[in-house]
Amino acid sequence: MAPWTIGAALAAFLACFLAGETAPALAQGREPRSWPEVKCDRYRKAWSDALAHRGTKGLGREFLERHEAFLASGCTTKGDVCPRTAEELDLANMMVVAAMNAGTASTFPPFACRR
Repeated sequence: MAPWTIGAALAAFLACFLAGETAPALAQGREPRSWPEVKCDRYRKAWSDALAHRGTKGLGREFLERHEAFLASGCTTKGDVCPRTAEELDLANMMVVAAMNAGTASTFPPFACRR
């Protein structure tokens, strides 16, 4: 895939991700949520969108299970999702950019290789 194609695809993905997160919770009749909850909701949506867009080819069982555990914790567990394949690293990089564009720090996503 040409570099400009990857960049264009990433830009389109991020634009779609951010477009869906502009309405405040109160306008929708819900209770206000904490910032950590909002960050996790935004990140969870970006993850779901990324998987729907690119699929899971090249993503290992451990990578997906550890990431699912992070989401299940409300995005509060210490990051231990280690990208080991090129596809996992590409997705991890995409998610770091998506998280930063959603207003979280680059340290929010759970990607770390501690072993």
